[in-house]
Amino acid sequence: MKLFMQRSDVGDFRRRYHFMVLAIVVGFLLLTARLVQLQIVQAPQHRAQALRNVVGRVSLATTRGVIRDAQGRVLAANRPSYDIYVVPGLIDMQQTWPRVVQLMGLGVTQAKELASKINDVRAQDGKRKLQQMLLEVDVSRDVVAALETHASELPGVDVVSTPVRYYPYGELASHLLGYMREIDAETLAEHEGQSSYRAGDRLGAVGVERRWESYLRGQRGWQKVVRAGNRRAAQRPGLAERYLEEPRRLEPIPGRDIVLTVDIELQKAIQKEMRGQLAGSVVVVDVRSGRVLAALSKPGFDPNVLSGGEGKQAIRDAFERLSRDSLKPLLDKTTSAVYPPGSTYKPFSALAGLAGGLIGADSTVNCRGGYEFGRRFFRCTGVHGKVSLHDAIVQSCNTYFYALGESIHIDQLAKIGMDFGFGVKTGIGVNPEARGRMPTRAWYARRYKGDGFRGGFTLLASIGQGASAVTVMQLALAYAAIANDGTLYQPQVVRSIETSGGITVQEFPPRVREVIDVDSGQLSLIKQALRGVVANPKGTAYSESLQGVDVAGKTGTAQVSHVAPRSVDPKREWYFNRDHAWFAGYAPAKAPEIAIVVLVEHGGGGGKVAAPIAMRVVDAWQKLEKRRLAAHEGGELEKVGASL
Repeated sequence: MKLFMQRSDVGDFRRRYHFMVLAIVVGFLLLTARLVQLQIVQAPQHRAQALRNVVGRVSLATTRGVIRDAQGRVLAANRPSYDIYVVPGLIDMQQTWPRVVQLMGLGVTQAKELASKINDVRAQDGKRKLQQMLLEVDVSRDVVAALETHASELPGVDVVSTPVRYYPYGELASHLLGYMREIDAETLAEHEGQSSYRAGDRLGAVGVERRWESYLRGQRGWQKVVRAGNRRAAQRPGLAERYLEEPRRLEPIPGRDIVLTVDIELQKAIQKEMRGQLAGSVVVVDVRSGRVLAALSKPGFDPNVLSGGEGKQAIRDAFERLSRDSLKPLLDKTTSAVYPPGSTYKPFSALAGLAGGLIGADSTVNCRGGYEFGRRFFRCTGVHGKVSLHDAIVQSCNTYFYALGESIHIDQLAKIGMDFGFGVKTGIGVNPEARGRMPTRAWYARRYKGDGFRGGFTLLASIGQGASAVTVMQLALAYAAIANDGTLYQPQVVRSIETSGGITVQEFPPRVREVIDVDSGQLSLIKQALRGVVANPKGTAYSESLQGVDVAGKTGTAQVSHVAPRSVDPKREWYFNRDHAWFAGYAPAKAPEIAIVVLVEHGGGGGKVAAPIAMRVVDAWQKLEKRRLAAHEGGELEKVGASL
C-alpha cells in the first residue's frame, strides 16, 4: 500500500515545475520579442550602423571666393602653403635629423633650437611624442621637392599642404579687406551642426572678409569610401557597389567671388601721397552713386601675417606689436574713429543760417582777429576785416561763424548736420562704425546734469569744434551730397557677387538714404564759396592748387583735447598735441564726379598739409580716368576694325 501512496512533496514539485516551465516560456517569449525588435523593427537602423562601420565619408575641401577690385584685379585669393611636421617619437635624431637639416637648409642656431624642442617632447611620457609637431610653415617649393624626393629616408617627417589666404597688395586697403582668423570654440558652437565649419578652420575676422563670409566661404563636399580596415572587401568584385550606395559623391561648392567698388590703383596713389604722414585717413566716393572708390586708414597692417601665412607665433607677435602702437593701426579710421570736423563743417553751419534767415549772401561781419562773447574772446585765424558769407568760407574766417553762433540755436546746427548724415551710422556695414555726434541742447543737459548749457557751446559748434565729432566716411558722403545738389547716398563697397566662373549672381545698385530738403539757390552760394577756397588767391587752399586740377572744397584745422594716450612716450607728446589737418571737397568743381576727404592726424594746418595731398590724389584720379578712357576707345576701335 505504501508503494501506491503519493508522497507529500510531489505536489510541491509539480507546482515548482509549472513555475519553471512558465518562466522558460516567458523568457523565450521575451527573447523572441527582442529578436523581432532587433531583426525586424530596428533592422534598418542596425543595417545603417553596420554600413557606417564599413563606409565612411571623406570631406572634400571647398575654395574660398576671390575678392577683386572694380577693374578686376585680385585683392585676396588663396595659395597653397607647405608646412613641415615631424613625429618626435618616430624620427631618428642621430641619422634622420641631420639629413632633414641639410635638405631644409636650416641654420646652425635654428637647427639646435628645433632639435631641443623635439627632444623635449621625446623625453615626455604619453601620446604627445607620437603626434605631429609643426616644424616650419610655408617653406619654399625647393624644400618641398627635396623632402618629397627623399621621403623614404625620412620616417616621421611629413609635408602637409594647407590653403592660405593671400593678399598680393599687402597693406593696401587692409582695413577694408580685413584678414582671416582661426575659428574659436565659441564660434564653432554657434555653427554646431553645420558641415561648413570645423575646428582649425579660418574665417573672416574683420572687413569684407568678415561681412561677406557667408558668400566667400563656400560649402564642403564629400565622397563615400570603404574604410581602411575593409580594403580587401572593397577589392572583391561587386562588394564596393553593394556598400557604396548612391549618391556616392557630393561636389564642393566654391565660394562666391566678391567684386568691390574700390580701385586699387587709386588706393595705391593715395598710399603714396600719405607716405610722409604717421597717421590719418582718406576716403574717395562717387558723388553720383555713393560707391567707395578708395578708403585708406593709416597706419595699416599686413593681412598676410595676421591670416596665418607665417605661422601662429608670427600672428601673436604681430598682434602684440600692433596693440601696443599708440597710433592704433588696427582701428579703421575711415568709419570707426571720430574727430572734430573743424572748419570743414562751416558750409553746413552756413546752410543752417541761410535756411533760418539769420544770414544772407550780403551779410557781413567785421573781423578784428576774434569775437568777444561774454567774458571770453574767441580767436580767429587772422584779421580779415569786413567779410561776407562767401569771403568767410573762402578765407575760413571764424569770426563770421562766431557771430552766426550767437544768433542761431544749437539744435538748428545739429539738425542740418543730421540731415547731411552726421550723428548717425552710414550703414556701410564693413567694420564697426561710430555714430559721431551732433550736440543738441538736450545732449548738453544730459552731459552736465541740468541746465549746464553755455552760449559758447554754440559758437564752437558753428566752426566744427566743441563736442561735434564726425567720421571721415560721413564727411565724404556729406560733401558728395553738396556736390550732387542734395542726395545723400548709403556708401557702397561691394558692386557685385560672381561665381568662380565669372557669372554675375547679384548686383548692388546705389541706395539713396535721403534727398535733403535744401534750397538750390542757397546751396549754389555754398558751392561757389567752396570753389573759391581753391581758385581765389585769398582761399586757404589756393597756394596748393594744381594746374588742370579742378577742385572745390574746404580746409580745416581741428583742435584736439591735448590729452595724449597713456601709452605714449613723453618725448612724443608734442605730436599728439598738434591739431588735425582736414581737407574735404569734390572734383571736378564744375561737374562733380568724386568727393574726397583727407584727414592727417595731428598734421597741423589743413591748408598746408591735407590740401596738397587731396590735390595730388585728384590729379592721380584724373590720370587714371584718362588712361581707362583711352584704353576703352582703343578697344572699341579694334572691334570696329575686326568687324570691317
